[in-house]
Amino acid sequence: MSDRISSVLTEHRQFPPSTDARKGAHISGAAALKRLKAKADADPVAFWEGAARALHWQAPWKQALQWKVPQAKWFVGGRLNAAENCLDRHLQTPRANKAALIWEGEPGETRTLTYRQLHRDVSRFANVLLGLGVKKGDVVGIYMGMVPEAVVAMLACARIGATHNVVFGGFSADAVAERMNDSGAVVLITQDVAMRRGTTVELKLAADAAAKRCRGLKHLIVFRRGNGTVPMKAGRDHWWHELMEAAPATCPPVGLDAEHPLFILYTSGSTGKPKGILHTTGGYLTQAAWTHKHIFDLRDDDVYFCTADIGWITGHSYIVYGPLANGATVVMYEGAPTYPEPDRFWAMIERHAVTIFYTAPTAIRAFMKSGESWPRRYDLSSLRLLGTVGEPINPEAWMWYHSVIGGGRCPIVDTWWQTETGAIMISPLPGATTTTPGTATQPLPGILADVVHKDGTPCKPNEGGLLVITHPWPSMLRTIFGNDERYRQTYWSEFPKSRTCPGWYFTGDGARKDKKGNIWIIGRVDDVVNVSGHRLGTAEIESALVSHKTVAEAAVVARPDEVKGNALVAFVTLKHGVAPKNLDRLKAELREHVGAEIGHIAKPDEIRFAEALPKTRSGKIMRRLLRELVTGGAVQGDTTTLEDLSVLETLRADED
Repeated sequence: MSDRISSVLTEHRQFPPSTDARKGAHISGAAALKRLKAKADADPVAFWEGAARALHWQAPWKQALQWKVPQAKWFVGGRLNAAENCLDRHLQTPRANKAALIWEGEPGETRTLTYRQLHRDVSRFANVLLGLGVKKGDVVGIYMGMVPEAVVAMLACARIGATHNVVFGGFSADAVAERMNDSGAVVLITQDVAMRRGTTVELKLAADAAAKRCRGLKHLIVFRRGNGTVPMKAGRDHWWHELMEAAPATCPPVGLDAEHPLFILYTSGSTGKPKGILHTTGGYLTQAAWTHKHIFDLRDDDVYFCTADIGWITGHSYIVYGPLANGATVVMYEGAPTYPEPDRFWAMIERHAVTIFYTAPTAIRAFMKSGESWPRRYDLSSLRLLGTVGEPINPEAWMWYHSVIGGGRCPIVDTWWQTETGAIMISPLPGATTTTPGTATQPLPGILADVVHKDGTPCKPNEGGLLVITHPWPSMLRTIFGNDERYRQTYWSEFPKSRTCPGWYFTGDGARKDKKGNIWIIGRVDDVVNVSGHRLGTAEIESALVSHKTVAEAAVVARPDEVKGNALVAFVTLKHGVAPKNLDRLKAELREHVGAEIGHIAKPDEIRFAEALPKTRSGKIMRRLLRELVTGGAVQGDTTTLEDLSVLETLRADED
C-alpha cells in the first residue's frame, strides 16, 4: 500500500491584499514579504535574534541557538522576565493608562484593567505566592474560568519564576489531580464557581476532590466569583481577596534565564496519558510577540478579541503573552458564544468596537448554522481583520466569514500551529499575502517547513504527504515534562537523523503544497483513512459536504469495512431553517455532491443527520468520540472536555 496521502480538494478563488490592508502594514506588499522570507530563511537564527531584540532583556544572550537533536536552547545566557515584558515596560509610556484587558462576564457585567492596574494586581499576587512559600522553579496549578484573575495568576507566576500549569476549567477532578501530580504542583489556584450557559460550574468542589489525590499540594487559593457558601479547609484553603488585601503592591520581576520553564500545558483529548508540553521563556515570548504583532498587523488603537479559553495554548499565546508583550487591548469573554442567544460575539464586537477578531472554524460553522440574521443585526464596521485557529477552515466557511462578518473588506489570517509549536508557524500576512480560502498559505519568515514522503523525499506539487518542520524555531516545546524519551519518540523519531535529514519535527499532520508554495492541511494523520487503497484526509471530505447549500457542519470518520478496508461515515448538521421532506433523497444528493466536488472515491458510505456534534468548549469537534461510536457502538474515552454531554447521548440513542 502506498504511504502517500491523496489530496482531492481544489480551490481557485484568490484575494490579494487590499489597498487599505497594505497601507501602514508592518510588512506591506508581496515583494517586501518575498525579500524578508528569503533573508530570514537563509539565516533563521539571525532573523529570530532580530525579533528577540524587540523584548526587554535584563542581560543579553551569548549564543542565539544551541541545537543537538532534539534538544534546543535559544538565547543562551540571556536573562529576562515575561511579566516585566508584558507589564512593566509599558508603564513609562502612554500605554500605562491604556486598557490591557476588557472583560465581559457571561451575565453581562464588564471590567476594564489598564496596564497600570494589571501591573499592580500581578505584583500583589506575586507577593501572595511568595508569602505562601512559592519559590523560583516551583509549579503552580491554575484551574479557573475565563476571569481576569486567571491572567493575573499566570503573570504573577512568571514574575517570580514559578512555572504555571493551567488546567482547562471544564476538566474533571481526576484530570486536575493527574496534571497536578505529574507536574508536582505545590499550589492550586481556583475559584468558587465559574459561569457557563447561565449556570454555575462548581470548580471549588472539583478542586477539593482533586486535592485529596494530590501528593505535594500545600495550598489552595480560591477566587470568589459567586456568592454562595463554599467549604474551606483550615490551613490549606485561602480566599484570593483576603490574601490580596494584605499583600504589598510592589514586587520586582526576577531576572530569569531564557531557558527557564515558563509553563507546562497538558494536551488533552487522547485516550493515553496526557503529555505535559514544556515551554521556556525567551524563545517562546519572542515568537509569540512577533507573530501577534505581524500576523494581526497590530496597531496601537486596536481592540483585539480572541475567543479562546485560557486553558488552551491559544489563550496562553494570543490572549496573554503575545498581546500584552505588544501593549495591546485584549477583550476577554467568560461564557459560551451562543448565550443567551447566538449573537453574543456580534453584540460584543459592536459594544467594544472590536477591530481584530480571532476564533475557531467550528465556531464559524456553528454561526453559519444559526443563520445570517443574527450578525446582520449588529454594526460590525469596526472590524478590520479576521483570524481563524484550531483546525483547517473549509472554503465555504471562509467565504461566509469573509462576506457576512467581514463585509467583504477584512483580510482573513488562517493560522496553523500547535500546542507544541507554542506560536503560529504558517499564516498569511494581511498586508502582503494573497489568500485562497482553505489554505494557511506559507510558513512565516524564519520557519522552515516542508511536505515530504515517509522516506523524507519532498512531495511534488499537489502531492499529499507529511508536514514537517526542518529547522528549530524559538517557541518550540523543549520536552514532555518528566519524559524526554517520550518527547523524542513522539516528535522526532518519524524521520531518523541522516545526511539528508539532520533532525525533523513531525507535526502529525498530512498536507500538500501547491505550485505556489501554499500549504494545505489535509488533517491529522490519525484522521487519514485508507479507502480502497487510497489514503484520504477526512478534512477535505468534510469541506466538500459543508460546501452544499443545506449543510452547516460535518464530521467524517471511518469504520472497518471488509471490502474497502474502511467505510466513511459522515455526521451532518443542517443549516437553520432547512427541513428536507425526504432525508434519503438528501443523503443521496450529498453523496453525489461530494463525488462531483472531489471524486467518487470520497463519497461517504453512510450519512447520519445530527442536531449537533460533540465539541470541546473551545469549539473543536471530538472526532475520536464519533469514531468510537461508529466502530464499537459505545464511547470509552475521556469526555471531560465536552461542552454538552447531551449531544453525545443523543447520538448514542440514534445509534441504538
